Amino acid sequence: MEELVIRDADVVDGSGSDAYRADVVVDGGRIVSIVKEAAAAGCQRPKARRELDAEGLVLSPGFVDMHAHSDLALLRDPDHSAKAAQGVTLEVIGQDGLSYAPVDDRTLGEVRRAIAGWNGPGDDIDFDWRSVGEYLDRLDRGIAVNAAYLIPQGTVRALAVGWEDREATPGELDRMRRLVAEGLEQGAVGMSSGLTYTPGMYAPDAELTELCRVVASYGGYYCPHHRSYGAGALQAYEEMVALTREAGCSLHLAHATMNFGVNKGRAPELLALLDQALAAGSDISLDTYPYTPGCTTLAAVLPSWASEGGPEATLGRLADEGTAERIRHDLEVTGSDGCHGVPVEWDTVEISGVNDPALAGYVGRTIEESAAVRGETPWVTARALLLADRLAPTILQHVGHEENVREIMRHRVHTGGSDGILQGAKPHPRAYGTFPHYLGHYVRELGVLSLEECVAHLTSRPAARLRLPDRGLVREGYRADLVLFDPATVAAGSTFAQPRALPTGIPHVLVDGRFVIEDGRRTDVLAGRAVRRTPSA
Repeated sequence: MEELVIRDADVVDGSGSDAYRADVVVDGGRIVSIVKEAAAAGCQRPKARRELDAEGLVLSPGFVDMHAHSDLALLRDPDHSAKAAQGVTLEVIGQDGLSYAPVDDRTLGEVRRAIAGWNGPGDDIDFDWRSVGEYLDRLDRGIAVNAAYLIPQGTVRALAVGWEDREATPGELDRMRRLVAEGLEQGAVGMSSGLTYTPGMYAPDAELTELCRVVASYGGYYCPHHRSYGAGALQAYEEMVALTREAGCSLHLAHATMNFGVNKGRAPELLALLDQALAAGSDISLDTYPYTPGCTTLAAVLPSWASEGGPEATLGRLADEGTAERIRHDLEVTGSDGCHGVPVEWDTVEISGVNDPALAGYVGRTIEESAAVRGETPWVTARALLLADRLAPTILQHVGHEENVREIMRHRVHTGGSDGILQGAKPHPRAYGTFPHYLGHYVRELGVLSLEECVAHLTSRPAARLRLPDRGLVREGYRADLVLFDPATVAAGSTFAQPRALPTGIPHVLVDGRFVIEDGRRTDVLAGRAVRRTPSA
Protein backbone atom coordinates (compact mmCIF):
# COMPACT_ATOMS: atom_id res chain seq x y z
CA MET A 1 0.00 0.00 0.00
CA GLU A 2 1.25 3.50 -0.84
CA GLU A 3 2.50 5.89 1.80
CA LEU A 4 0.15 8.88 1.44
CA VAL A 5 -3.01 9.99 -0.30
CA ILE A 6 -3.86 13.69 -0.34
CA ARG A 7 -7.65 13.65 -0.50
CA ASP A 8 -9.93 16.15 -2.28
CA ALA A 9 -7.25 18.73 -3.07
CA ASP A 10 -7.82 21.59 -5.49
CA VAL A 11 -4.85 20.88 -7.71
CA VAL A 12 -3.14 23.85 -9.35
CA ASP A 13 -0.62 21.76 -11.21
CA GLY A 14 1.92 24.39 -12.25
CA SER A 15 1.12 24.31 -15.96
CA GLY A 16 -1.10 27.40 -15.88
CA SER A 17 -4.19 25.31 -16.59
CA ASP A 18 -7.37 25.59 -14.53
CA ALA A 19 -7.49 23.95 -11.12
CA TYR A 20 -9.19 20.58 -10.70
CA ARG A 21 -10.27 18.43 -7.75
CA ALA A 22 -8.30 15.23 -7.23
CA ASP A 23 -6.89 12.63 -4.90
CA VAL A 24 -3.09 12.57 -5.24
CA VAL A 25 -1.12 9.51 -4.14
CA VAL A 26 2.52 9.75 -3.05
CA ASP A 27 4.96 6.90 -2.55
CA GLY A 28 8.72 6.57 -2.59
CA GLY A 29 9.18 10.30 -2.94
CA ARG A 30 7.12 10.56 -6.13
CA ILE A 31 3.57 11.16 -7.27
CA VAL A 32 2.35 7.72 -8.26
CA SER A 33 -1.27 8.46 -9.22
CA ILE A 34 -3.74 11.31 -9.62
CA VAL A 35 -7.44 10.46 -9.52
CA LYS A 36 -9.48 13.43 -10.72
CA GLU A 37 -12.92 14.13 -9.28
CA ALA A 38 -12.86 10.78 -7.50
CA ALA A 39 -15.70 11.57 -5.12
CA ALA A 40 -18.00 13.04 -7.78
CA ALA A 41 -17.41 10.15 -10.16
CA GLY A 42 -18.28 7.61 -7.51
CA CYS A 43 -15.20 5.58 -8.38
CA GLN A 44 -13.00 3.61 -6.04
CA ARG A 45 -11.00 6.07 -3.93
CA PRO A 46 -7.27 5.40 -3.72
CA LYS A 47 -6.05 4.19 -0.34
CA ALA A 48 -2.76 4.62 1.47
CA ARG A 49 -1.26 4.10 4.88
CA ARG A 50 -1.95 7.77 5.62
CA GLU A 51 -4.73 10.01 4.37
CA LEU A 52 -4.59 13.81 4.45
CA ASP A 53 -7.86 15.68 4.08
CA ALA A 54 -7.12 18.64 1.78
CA GLU A 55 -10.65 20.01 1.52
CA GLY A 56 -10.41 23.75 0.87
CA LEU A 57 -6.66 23.64 0.19
CA VAL A 58 -4.75 24.12 -3.03
CA LEU A 59 -2.14 21.50 -3.86
CA SER A 60 0.66 22.82 -6.04
CA PRO A 61 4.24 21.92 -6.87
CA GLY A 62 6.81 23.20 -4.41
CA PHE A 63 8.00 26.73 -5.07
CA VAL A 64 11.44 27.35 -6.58
CA ASP A 65 13.40 30.30 -5.24
CA MET A 66 15.45 31.28 -8.27
CA HIS A 67 17.63 33.73 -6.35
CA ALA A 68 18.57 32.68 -2.83
CA HIS A 69 21.41 33.55 -0.47
CA SER A 70 21.21 30.46 1.73
CA ASP A 71 24.69 29.18 0.90
CA LEU A 72 25.67 28.89 4.56
CA ALA A 73 22.20 29.10 6.14
CA LEU A 74 21.33 25.66 4.76
CA LEU A 75 24.30 24.24 6.68
CA ARG A 76 23.99 26.45 9.76
CA ASP A 77 20.23 26.18 10.36
CA PRO A 78 18.68 22.72 9.91
CA ASP A 79 15.26 24.22 10.64
CA HIS A 80 15.43 26.77 7.80
CA SER A 81 11.80 27.76 8.29
CA ALA A 82 12.56 31.02 6.53
CA LYS A 83 12.16 29.11 3.28
CA ALA A 84 10.45 25.85 4.20
CA ALA A 85 7.46 27.63 5.76
CA GLN A 86 6.96 29.61 2.53
CA GLY A 87 6.53 26.43 0.52
CA VAL A 88 9.97 26.68 -1.05
CA THR A 89 11.24 23.19 -1.89
CA LEU A 90 14.22 24.22 -4.06
CA GLU A 91 16.60 27.18 -3.81
CA VAL A 92 19.17 28.31 -6.36
CA ILE A 93 22.29 29.52 -4.53
CA GLY A 94 25.76 30.70 -5.55
CA GLN A 95 24.25 34.00 -6.64
CA ASP A 96 25.65 37.39 -7.64
CA GLY A 97 29.05 36.03 -8.54
CA LEU A 98 30.29 35.37 -5.00
CA SER A 99 30.09 32.13 -3.05
CA TYR A 100 32.25 29.50 -1.41
CA ALA A 101 33.24 27.13 -4.24
CA PRO A 102 35.52 26.73 -6.09
CA VAL A 103 38.12 28.18 -3.72
CA ASP A 104 41.55 27.64 -2.28
CA ASP A 105 42.53 28.60 1.26
CA ARG A 106 43.40 32.18 0.28
CA THR A 107 40.26 32.80 -1.74
CA LEU A 108 37.98 31.23 0.85
CA GLY A 109 39.14 33.70 3.49
CA GLU A 110 38.73 36.62 1.10
CA VAL A 111 35.24 35.58 0.04
CA ARG A 112 34.16 34.98 3.62
CA ARG A 113 35.13 38.55 4.49
CA ALA A 114 33.64 40.02 1.32
CA ILE A 115 30.16 38.54 1.79
CA ALA A 116 29.94 38.32 5.56
CA GLY A 117 27.00 40.71 5.28
CA TRP A 118 25.10 38.20 3.13
CA ASN A 119 25.87 35.01 5.01
CA GLY A 120 27.63 35.88 8.25
CA PRO A 121 31.36 35.41 8.83
CA GLY A 122 30.99 31.63 8.85
CA ASP A 123 32.85 31.07 12.11
CA ASP A 124 30.27 28.39 12.97
CA ILE A 125 30.81 26.48 9.72
CA ASP A 126 33.34 23.73 9.04
CA PHE A 127 34.51 24.66 5.54
CA ASP A 128 35.54 21.12 4.68
CA TRP A 129 35.19 21.62 0.92
CA ARG A 130 37.04 23.48 -1.79
CA SER A 131 35.47 22.33 -5.08
CA VAL A 132 31.90 22.70 -6.33
CA GLY A 133 31.41 18.95 -6.15
CA GLU A 134 32.61 18.81 -2.55
CA TYR A 135 30.22 21.62 -1.59
CA LEU A 136 27.31 19.79 -3.21
CA ASP A 137 28.35 16.61 -1.39
CA ARG A 138 28.20 18.58 1.84
CA LEU A 139 24.61 19.60 1.04
CA ASP A 140 23.79 15.95 0.37
CA ARG A 141 24.34 15.12 4.03
CA GLY A 142 20.84 16.55 4.60
CA ILE A 143 19.30 20.01 4.39
CA ALA A 144 15.80 21.37 4.88
CA VAL A 145 15.02 21.97 1.20
CA ASN A 146 16.72 21.13 -2.08
CA ALA A 147 19.42 23.38 -3.52
CA ALA A 148 20.95 23.96 -6.95
CA TYR A 149 24.24 25.83 -7.36
CA LEU A 150 25.53 28.47 -9.77
CA ILE A 151 29.29 28.79 -10.26
CA PRO A 152 30.15 32.29 -8.97
CA GLN A 153 32.16 34.11 -11.64
CA GLY A 154 33.58 36.63 -9.16
CA THR A 155 34.96 33.84 -6.99
CA VAL A 156 36.41 32.15 -10.07
CA ARG A 157 38.10 35.43 -11.04
CA ALA A 158 39.42 35.90 -7.52
CA LEU A 159 40.91 32.42 -7.68
CA ALA A 160 42.51 32.83 -11.11
CA VAL A 161 43.29 36.57 -11.28
CA GLY A 162 42.85 38.08 -7.82
CA TRP A 163 40.92 41.19 -6.80
CA GLU A 164 42.71 43.62 -9.11
CA ASP A 165 41.04 45.73 -11.77
CA ARG A 166 42.83 44.40 -14.84
CA GLU A 167 42.29 42.14 -17.79
CA ALA A 168 43.07 38.47 -17.35
CA THR A 169 46.11 37.05 -19.12
CA PRO A 170 45.49 34.26 -21.66
CA GLY A 171 46.65 31.73 -19.09
CA GLU A 172 44.33 33.13 -16.42
CA LEU A 173 41.41 33.06 -18.83
CA ASP A 174 42.17 29.43 -19.65
CA ARG A 175 42.18 28.64 -15.95
CA MET A 176 38.80 30.37 -15.49
CA ARG A 177 37.39 28.34 -18.37
CA ARG A 178 38.63 25.14 -16.73
CA LEU A 179 37.19 26.11 -13.34
CA VAL A 180 33.78 26.82 -14.86
CA ALA A 181 33.84 23.57 -16.83
CA GLU A 182 34.84 21.59 -13.74
CA GLY A 183 32.03 23.13 -11.71
CA LEU A 184 29.48 22.27 -14.38
CA GLU A 185 30.82 18.73 -14.67
CA GLN A 186 30.45 18.40 -10.89
CA GLY A 187 26.78 19.43 -11.00
CA ALA A 188 26.38 23.22 -11.09
CA VAL A 189 23.42 24.38 -13.18
CA GLY A 190 25.06 27.50 -14.59
CA MET A 191 27.13 30.55 -13.72
CA SER A 192 26.31 33.76 -11.88
CA SER A 193 27.96 37.18 -11.91
CA GLY A 194 27.81 40.23 -9.68
CA LEU A 195 28.82 42.98 -12.07
CA THR A 196 28.52 45.73 -9.48
CA TYR A 197 30.58 43.68 -6.99
CA THR A 198 34.33 43.18 -6.95
CA PRO A 199 36.12 41.34 -8.40
CA GLY A 200 33.52 40.10 -10.90
CA MET A 201 32.81 43.61 -12.12
CA TYR A 202 36.38 43.89 -13.44
CA ALA A 203 35.69 41.30 -16.14
CA PRO A 204 35.20 42.86 -19.59
CA ASP A 205 32.45 41.58 -21.85
CA ALA A 206 34.90 39.54 -23.94
CA GLU A 207 35.95 37.58 -20.84
CA LEU A 208 32.36 36.99 -19.77
CA THR A 209 31.48 35.86 -23.29
CA GLU A 210 34.24 33.25 -23.25
CA LEU A 211 33.02 31.88 -19.91
CA CYS A 212 29.43 31.84 -21.17
CA ARG A 213 30.54 29.75 -24.15
CA VAL A 214 31.69 27.14 -21.65
CA VAL A 215 28.38 27.36 -19.77
CA ALA A 216 26.45 26.94 -23.01
CA SER A 217 28.47 23.87 -24.01
CA TYR A 218 27.22 22.13 -20.85
CA GLY A 219 23.59 23.20 -21.24
CA GLY A 220 23.75 25.63 -18.33
CA TYR A 221 22.57 29.22 -18.08
CA TYR A 222 24.10 32.56 -17.20
CA CYS A 223 22.58 34.53 -14.32
CA PRO A 224 24.05 38.04 -14.10
CA HIS A 225 23.46 40.72 -11.56
CA HIS A 226 24.29 43.16 -14.33
CA ARG A 227 26.25 46.39 -14.33
CA SER A 228 23.49 48.84 -13.38
CA TYR A 229 19.98 48.85 -11.99
CA GLY A 230 19.95 52.65 -11.98
CA ALA A 231 21.19 55.25 -14.44
CA GLY A 232 22.44 52.69 -16.96
CA ALA A 233 19.87 49.95 -16.38
CA LEU A 234 18.52 49.54 -19.91
CA GLN A 235 22.01 49.61 -21.41
CA ALA A 236 23.10 47.00 -18.87
CA TYR A 237 20.22 44.72 -19.83
CA GLU A 238 21.07 45.21 -23.52
CA GLU A 239 24.69 44.30 -22.76
CA MET A 240 23.69 40.98 -21.18
CA VAL A 241 21.31 40.10 -24.01
CA ALA A 242 23.98 40.82 -26.64
CA LEU A 243 26.71 39.02 -24.70
CA THR A 244 24.74 35.80 -24.27
CA ARG A 245 23.50 35.93 -27.87
CA GLU A 246 27.14 36.07 -28.99
CA ALA A 247 28.02 33.14 -26.69
CA GLY A 248 24.95 31.09 -27.60
CA CYS A 249 24.09 30.87 -23.91
CA SER A 250 20.75 30.91 -22.10
CA LEU A 251 20.20 34.02 -19.99
CA HIS A 252 18.40 34.43 -16.68
CA LEU A 253 18.27 38.02 -15.42
CA ALA A 254 18.66 38.19 -11.65
CA HIS A 255 16.25 40.38 -9.65
CA ALA A 256 15.25 42.12 -12.87
CA THR A 257 14.15 45.42 -11.43
CA MET A 258 14.13 49.02 -12.64
CA ASN A 259 15.10 51.09 -9.60
CA PHE A 260 15.94 54.66 -8.57
CA GLY A 261 14.12 57.80 -9.68
CA VAL A 262 15.57 57.71 -13.19
CA ASN A 263 13.65 54.49 -13.93
CA LYS A 264 10.23 55.28 -12.52
CA GLY A 265 7.61 53.89 -14.92
CA ARG A 266 10.18 52.50 -17.36
CA ALA A 267 9.46 48.77 -16.99
CA PRO A 268 7.69 48.67 -20.40
CA GLU A 269 10.96 49.68 -22.05
CA LEU A 270 12.74 46.74 -20.43
CA LEU A 271 10.00 44.32 -21.43
CA ALA A 272 9.99 45.59 -25.01
CA LEU A 273 13.74 44.93 -25.15
CA LEU A 274 13.23 41.39 -23.88
CA ASP A 275 10.30 40.71 -26.21
CA GLN A 276 12.41 41.76 -29.18
CA ALA A 277 15.24 39.45 -28.10
CA LEU A 278 12.85 36.56 -27.47
CA ALA A 279 11.28 37.02 -30.89
CA ALA A 280 14.77 36.87 -32.40
CA GLY A 281 15.38 33.49 -30.76
CA SER A 282 17.17 34.31 -27.52
CA ASP A 283 16.49 32.04 -24.55
CA ILE A 284 15.76 34.47 -21.71
CA SER A 285 14.05 34.31 -18.33
CA LEU A 286 14.14 36.52 -15.25
CA ASP A 287 13.22 36.62 -11.59
CA THR A 288 11.90 39.31 -9.28
CA TYR A 289 10.83 39.73 -5.67
CA PRO A 290 7.41 41.33 -4.97
CA TYR A 291 8.65 44.34 -3.01
CA THR A 292 10.01 47.78 -3.86
CA PRO A 293 13.11 48.16 -1.61
CA GLY A 294 16.35 46.46 -2.52
CA CYS A 295 18.80 44.83 -0.15
CA THR A 296 22.58 44.53 -0.27
CA THR A 297 25.63 45.48 1.78
CA LEU A 298 26.62 49.03 2.61
CA ALA A 299 30.05 48.37 1.12
CA ALA A 300 28.43 47.48 -2.21
CA VAL A 301 27.57 51.12 -2.92
CA LEU A 302 31.24 52.15 -2.85
CA PRO A 303 32.91 52.93 -6.20
CA SER A 304 34.63 49.95 -7.73
CA TRP A 305 38.08 51.53 -7.57
CA ALA A 306 37.71 51.76 -3.79
CA SER A 307 37.14 48.01 -3.57
CA GLU A 308 40.00 46.91 -5.81
CA GLY A 309 42.34 44.47 -4.11
CA GLY A 310 39.76 42.96 -1.77
CA PRO A 311 38.27 43.78 1.63
CA GLU A 312 41.48 44.69 3.44
CA ALA A 313 42.46 47.13 0.70
CA THR A 314 39.00 48.68 0.88
CA LEU A 315 39.31 49.19 4.62
CA GLY A 316 42.69 50.81 4.12
CA ARG A 317 41.24 53.33 1.66
CA LEU A 318 38.37 54.14 4.00
CA ALA A 319 40.85 54.77 6.83
CA ASP A 320 42.86 57.25 4.74
CA GLU A 321 41.40 60.77 4.95
CA GLY A 322 42.27 61.85 1.43
CA THR A 323 41.08 58.66 -0.22
CA ALA A 324 37.92 58.65 1.87
CA GLU A 325 37.11 62.13 0.55
CA ARG A 326 37.45 60.84 -3.02
CA ILE A 327 35.03 58.02 -2.17
CA ARG A 328 32.56 60.52 -0.71
CA HIS A 329 32.70 62.67 -3.85
CA ASP A 330 32.01 59.66 -6.07
CA LEU A 331 29.13 58.58 -3.87
CA GLU A 332 27.43 61.90 -3.26
CA VAL A 333 28.30 63.96 -6.34
CA THR A 334 29.30 61.81 -9.31
CA GLY A 335 27.22 58.73 -8.62
CA SER A 336 29.41 55.67 -8.07
CA ASP A 337 29.18 52.53 -10.18
CA GLY A 338 28.55 50.63 -6.94
CA CYS A 339 25.40 52.74 -6.49
CA HIS A 340 24.38 52.12 -10.11
CA GLY A 341 25.55 55.50 -11.38
CA VAL A 342 23.14 57.44 -9.17
CA PRO A 343 24.30 59.82 -6.40
CA VAL A 344 23.50 58.12 -3.11
CA GLU A 345 20.46 59.36 -1.19
CA TRP A 346 21.30 58.61 2.42
CA ASP A 347 17.66 58.92 3.49
CA THR A 348 16.90 55.79 1.42
CA VAL A 349 19.72 53.68 2.91
CA GLU A 350 18.50 51.84 6.03
CA ILE A 351 20.85 49.64 8.03
CA SER A 352 19.33 46.17 8.32
CA GLY A 353 22.09 44.28 10.06
CA VAL A 354 25.56 44.47 11.62
CA ASN A 355 27.99 41.81 12.79
CA ASP A 356 29.20 43.65 15.90
CA PRO A 357 26.46 43.73 18.59
CA ALA A 358 27.88 47.00 19.88
CA LEU A 359 26.65 48.65 16.67
CA ALA A 360 23.07 47.42 16.97
CA GLY A 361 21.79 50.98 17.53
CA TYR A 362 22.23 51.68 13.82
CA VAL A 363 19.83 48.93 12.79
CA GLY A 364 16.42 50.11 11.65
CA ARG A 365 17.61 53.66 10.99
CA THR A 366 18.66 55.29 7.76
CA ILE A 367 22.17 56.64 7.50
CA GLU A 368 20.69 60.13 7.46
CA GLU A 369 18.77 59.49 10.70
CA SER A 370 21.81 58.08 12.48
CA ALA A 371 23.92 61.00 11.28
CA ALA A 372 21.39 63.46 12.70
CA VAL A 373 21.53 61.70 16.07
CA ARG A 374 25.33 61.80 15.99
CA GLY A 375 25.44 65.43 14.85
CA GLU A 376 27.51 64.78 11.75
CA THR A 377 27.15 64.38 7.98
CA PRO A 378 25.79 61.09 6.58
CA TRP A 379 29.10 60.19 4.93
CA VAL A 380 30.97 60.50 8.22
CA THR A 381 28.45 58.12 9.78
CA ALA A 382 28.56 55.65 6.89
CA ARG A 383 32.36 55.63 6.83
CA ALA A 384 32.61 55.10 10.60
CA LEU A 385 30.15 52.21 10.43
CA LEU A 386 31.97 50.51 7.54
CA LEU A 387 35.26 50.72 9.41
CA ALA A 388 33.87 49.66 12.78
CA ASP A 389 32.01 46.65 11.37
CA ARG A 390 34.69 45.80 8.79
CA LEU A 391 32.39 46.17 5.74
CA ALA A 392 29.76 43.81 7.17
CA PRO A 393 26.65 46.06 7.51
CA THR A 394 23.69 45.15 5.34
CA ILE A 395 21.19 47.68 4.06
CA LEU A 396 17.69 48.10 2.73
CA GLN A 397 17.69 50.58 -0.13
CA HIS A 398 14.28 52.19 -0.61
CA VAL A 399 14.57 53.02 -4.31
CA GLY A 400 11.99 50.84 -6.13
CA HIS A 401 8.69 51.58 -7.89
CA GLU A 402 5.46 49.63 -7.46
CA GLU A 403 4.33 50.09 -11.06
CA ASN A 404 7.58 48.54 -12.30
CA VAL A 405 7.23 45.62 -9.89
CA ARG A 406 3.73 44.80 -11.13
CA GLU A 407 4.53 45.25 -14.80
CA ILE A 408 7.55 42.95 -14.76
CA MET A 409 5.87 40.17 -12.76
CA ARG A 410 3.22 39.81 -15.46
CA HIS A 411 5.74 38.91 -18.16
CA ARG A 412 5.63 35.44 -19.66
CA VAL A 413 9.26 34.61 -18.75
CA HIS A 414 9.02 35.86 -15.16
CA THR A 415 9.85 33.61 -12.19
CA GLY A 416 10.04 34.26 -8.46
CA GLY A 417 13.21 34.86 -6.49
CA SER A 418 13.48 36.15 -2.94
CA ASP A 419 17.04 37.50 -3.06
CA GLY A 420 16.65 36.92 0.64
CA ILE A 421 19.54 37.82 2.93
CA LEU A 422 18.90 35.97 6.18
CA GLN A 423 21.56 37.81 8.21
CA GLY A 424 21.04 40.84 10.39
CA ALA A 425 18.63 41.99 13.05
CA LYS A 426 16.25 43.54 10.54
CA PRO A 427 16.49 41.69 7.23
CA HIS A 428 14.32 42.46 4.23
CA PRO A 429 10.92 40.76 4.72
CA ARG A 430 11.27 39.16 1.29
CA ALA A 431 13.60 36.58 2.89
CA TYR A 432 10.66 35.16 4.86
CA GLY A 433 7.70 36.30 2.78
CA THR A 434 8.27 36.39 -0.99
CA PHE A 435 6.16 33.43 -2.07
CA PRO A 436 3.11 33.87 0.18
CA HIS A 437 3.25 37.61 -0.64
CA TYR A 438 2.86 36.78 -4.32
CA LEU A 439 -0.12 34.52 -3.56
CA GLY A 440 -1.81 36.65 -0.93
CA HIS A 441 -1.16 40.23 -1.99
CA TYR A 442 -0.63 40.14 -5.75
CA VAL A 443 -3.04 37.29 -6.55
CA ARG A 444 -5.87 37.41 -4.01
CA GLU A 445 -5.87 41.10 -3.04
CA LEU A 446 -4.77 42.87 -6.22
CA GLY A 447 -5.47 40.35 -8.99
CA VAL A 448 -2.25 41.21 -10.81
CA LEU A 449 -1.93 37.51 -11.66
CA SER A 450 -4.44 34.68 -11.55
CA LEU A 451 -3.70 31.90 -9.08
CA GLU A 452 -2.90 29.46 -11.88
CA GLU A 453 -0.58 31.94 -13.60
CA CYS A 454 1.24 32.79 -10.41
CA VAL A 455 1.82 29.16 -9.44
CA ALA A 456 3.26 28.53 -12.92
CA HIS A 457 5.65 31.44 -12.43
CA LEU A 458 6.83 29.94 -9.14
CA THR A 459 7.08 26.27 -10.18
CA SER A 460 7.14 24.99 -13.77
CA ARG A 461 8.87 28.02 -15.29
CA PRO A 462 11.87 27.88 -12.97
CA ALA A 463 12.01 24.08 -13.27
CA ALA A 464 12.15 24.50 -17.05
CA ARG A 465 14.97 27.04 -16.75
CA LEU A 466 16.86 24.58 -14.53
CA ARG A 467 16.08 21.79 -17.04
CA LEU A 468 14.65 19.54 -14.38
CA PRO A 469 12.58 16.87 -16.13
CA ASP A 470 10.64 15.66 -13.09
CA ARG A 471 9.94 18.78 -11.00
CA GLY A 472 7.72 21.81 -11.24
CA LEU A 473 4.41 20.10 -12.06
CA VAL A 474 1.88 17.92 -10.28
CA ARG A 475 2.21 14.94 -12.62
CA GLU A 476 2.39 11.20 -12.19
CA GLY A 477 6.02 10.14 -11.93
CA TYR A 478 7.19 13.58 -10.82
CA ARG A 479 8.97 14.14 -7.53
CA ALA A 480 6.66 14.79 -4.62
CA ASP A 481 7.92 18.27 -3.76
CA LEU A 482 4.51 19.72 -2.93
CA VAL A 483 2.78 22.58 -1.12
CA LEU A 484 -0.71 22.72 0.37
CA PHE A 485 -2.01 26.23 1.03
CA ASP A 486 -5.30 27.97 1.74
CA PRO A 487 -5.91 30.50 -1.08
CA ALA A 488 -8.25 32.49 1.18
CA THR A 489 -5.69 33.08 3.94
CA VAL A 490 -2.20 32.58 2.53
CA ALA A 491 -0.13 35.66 3.30
CA ALA A 492 3.34 36.79 4.27
CA GLY A 493 3.67 37.24 7.99
CA SER A 494 6.92 39.13 7.58
CA THR A 495 6.84 42.92 7.49
CA PHE A 496 9.51 45.60 7.62
CA ALA A 497 8.73 45.94 11.33
CA GLN A 498 8.71 42.16 11.98
CA PRO A 499 10.78 40.70 9.16
CA ARG A 500 11.15 37.18 10.58
CA ALA A 501 7.44 36.46 11.15
CA LEU A 502 6.42 33.26 9.36
CA PRO A 503 3.65 33.04 6.73
CA THR A 504 0.05 32.08 7.34
CA GLY A 505 -2.11 29.74 5.31
CA ILE A 506 0.55 27.17 4.35
CA PRO A 507 -0.14 24.15 6.58
CA HIS A 508 1.80 21.47 4.70
CA VAL A 509 5.02 21.31 2.66
CA LEU A 510 6.56 18.08 1.36
CA VAL A 511 10.08 17.57 0.08
CA ASP A 512 10.69 14.22 -1.59
CA GLY A 513 7.31 13.06 -0.30
CA ARG A 514 8.18 13.79 3.33
CA PHE A 515 6.58 16.49 5.46
CA VAL A 516 8.99 19.30 6.30
CA ILE A 517 6.03 21.48 7.36
CA GLU A 518 3.08 19.62 8.89
CA ASP A 519 0.01 21.32 10.34
CA GLY A 520 1.90 24.60 10.11
CA ARG A 521 4.91 23.42 12.13
CA ARG A 522 8.42 22.54 11.09
CA THR A 523 9.22 18.85 11.48
CA ASP A 524 12.72 17.46 12.02
CA VAL A 525 12.87 16.07 8.47
CA LEU A 526 15.95 16.95 6.39
CA ALA A 527 14.85 15.66 3.00
CA GLY A 528 16.64 18.25 0.87
CA ARG A 529 19.64 17.41 -1.29
CA ALA A 530 21.79 19.04 -3.94
CA VAL A 531 20.02 19.13 -7.31
CA ARG A 532 22.75 18.63 -9.87
CA ARG A 533 22.81 19.43 -13.54
CA THR A 534 22.76 16.11 -15.34
CA PRO A 535 24.64 15.28 -18.57
CA SER A 536 21.34 14.77 -20.40
CA ALA A 537 20.15 18.25 -19.38
